Amino acid sequence: MTLYQKTPERVKTAEIDLSEYHYVPQRYYGRIFASVVILVLLALLVNAFAHGKIEWQYVAQFLTAKAILFGLGNTIVMSVLAMALGIVFGVIIAVMRMSQNPVLRSVAMGYTWIFRGTPLILQLLLWFNLALIFPVITIPGLFSIQTVDIMTPFTAALLGLSINQGAYTSEVVRAGLISVDLGQYEAAKSIGMTRLHALRRIILPQAMRVIIPPIGNEFISMVKTTSLASMIQYSEVLYNAQTIYFANARVMELLFVAGIWYLVVVTVLSLGQNRLERYFGRGTRRRTRH
Repeated sequence: MTLYQKTPERVKTAEIDLSEYHYVPQRYYGRIFASVVILVLLALLVNAFAHGKIEWQYVAQFLTAKAILFGLGNTIVMSVLAMALGIVFGVIIAVMRMSQNPVLRSVAMGYTWIFRGTPLILQLLLWFNLALIFPVITIPGLFSIQTVDIMTPFTAALLGLSINQGAYTSEVVRAGLISVDLGQYEAAKSIGMTRLHALRRIILPQAMRVIIPPIGNEFISMVKTTSLASMIQYSEVLYNAQTIYFANARVMELLFVAGIWYLVVVTVLSLGQNRLERYFGRGTRRRTRH
């Protein structure tokens, strides 16, 4: 076997004078055209709202109105409580869904099927009108109470939002648990850990990297979803804005006020979500070597 090796005599080189060439940047005419069109449309939109029949002084006036701020506080409280309960329900249902017990697994699947398969507004209305089915809630030997006394707009909204959220959160948590390598379960079992102990100490901490981003999105969505509670007279920011414009007929101005506060809350939560994602994903980022 012989190897062919080039010799200097067989290699022909050509000297190129780069001074004869000029660098011509590539023109992205499509991008330039699209940018111009978008800027023009944005300018027209801003101009339309600036000169439309909107009294912006009323927007500024009601932005810090007592009723609006009270509704904003109720929106934040409901979002936090409903999301916290939704996460608890979601973790429990996800663990039940992955159980080897057929009864627990079937119950978890049924829970997810029902509360993901029906509209949230329907669930809120059912909870709010529960007294029509069960006028009295009785626990033998303990107490008996009228359902209408405890199924207030706050209670109905909290139950409806949290239980519905639990169905969606359970799928997010289950996806996170599945993402952890099966060897982690086997390693925990080999050192004598129970299944629940392994989930709490080993599996869940690793799954958080996958769980946190969608859970953060669900929390942001929950802030806006609380507006549906206005249908059952829960005094959140949109409900209070509606109450005001029913009295003064400043419909668009009050809707803009509610929209501004939703954007503020969502922006703050988005910043917090980004920090959480960086915290739980710090183990996966590449470290720069100096």
